[in-house]
Amino acid sequence: MNDMNVAINDANRDRDASASQSTGRYARQIRYAPIGASGQHSINESRVAVVGMGALGCVIASHLVRSGVGHVRIIDRDIVEWSNLQRQMLYTERDVQQLLPKAEAAAVHLREINSSIVIEPIVADVTPLNAEQLLSNVQLIIDGTDNFSIRYLLNDISVKHNIPWIYGGAVGASGMTMTIMPGESPCYRCLFPEPPAPGMTDTCETAGVLSPIIDIIASVQASEAIKLLSGNELALHRTLFQVDLWNHAWMPVGLAGARKNECPTCGQYNYPFLEENGAETAAATLCGRHTVQITPGKPAVLDLEQLKLRLAPAGRTTYNRYLLRVELAEGLTFVLFSDGRALIQGTDELSKAKSVYAELLGV
Repeated sequence: MNDMNVAINDANRDRDASASQSTGRYARQIRYAPIGASGQHSINESRVAVVGMGALGCVIASHLVRSGVGHVRIIDRDIVEWSNLQRQMLYTERDVQQLLPKAEAAAVHLREINSSIVIEPIVADVTPLNAEQLLSNVQLIIDGTDNFSIRYLLNDISVKHNIPWIYGGAVGASGMTMTIMPGESPCYRCLFPEPPAPGMTDTCETAGVLSPIIDIIASVQASEAIKLLSGNELALHRTLFQVDLWNHAWMPVGLAGARKNECPTCGQYNYPFLEENGAETAAATLCGRHTVQITPGKPAVLDLEQLKLRLAPAGRTTYNRYLLRVELAEGLTFVLFSDGRALIQGTDELSKAKSVYAELLGV
């Protein structure tokens, strides 16, 4: 047998082994009649973005990866901290100790679950400046975030690019989720026309959160994703699905007639949350974190290793290829990413955080 035949036979064996492994991995899912082999093939060929790798995102991404979604993009702006471990199921104490960004830490664990698919971690804050670049080339967007501003931005992207997205939120022992199908269902803004005023809604800081409600809401989101990706759109629940786990209340609210022709987004095709130019440096408190995020108007490309030397006089510094951490006086910690974003931990005061950012970076 010549070398070419040997190479062909080896390639065929590798292909057959890979196919056998794939069939075995997803056998129980394939046996579920609504999915079957064709539905599994569709799942394997799918591209999905999970925005936010906190509590919801960990559960969602785990289900997608175990189900065989072919390309999973996970996006998060934050790092793993001790308070995350109570409910963010993918992370470990080692991730905290290594100061790992959530997207990178999650990618490591997800690849250990399923090495046959593409897992793409992106350490970034989704903003009007980068949202289309990050989200316009996927088949489905899933919300794992904890703030309203990003959800309105996701809604704009969804309607503008005709990409379904699955909203989810949980706080205390309650949560809700809804699947938005552009052109068919009401969009997020049909039900919630404007973002709530600051301080008018419960957050995990004010109301806490029980980890079981996270699993329920995120699992419903993942289930909706599997329906869509396997070609079972008719099986979507098509409600604003609400759960109060403490009082054992399950409240699906029908959405028939909820789509509004006068909706600024899906009725009038205006995308104000996407079109904000973000020219100014922005500051925002993070849910339950006693932390302020500073986002520069224009992304930068910083040399963190060089900055470590310059910022050393300000306090004890820790550096890895993802971030630079400086322990400051007054119980504050400054965490800087290479794109210019920073987390000022130990305060909820926007003005104080902006001052720290300006003093350390001279901007």
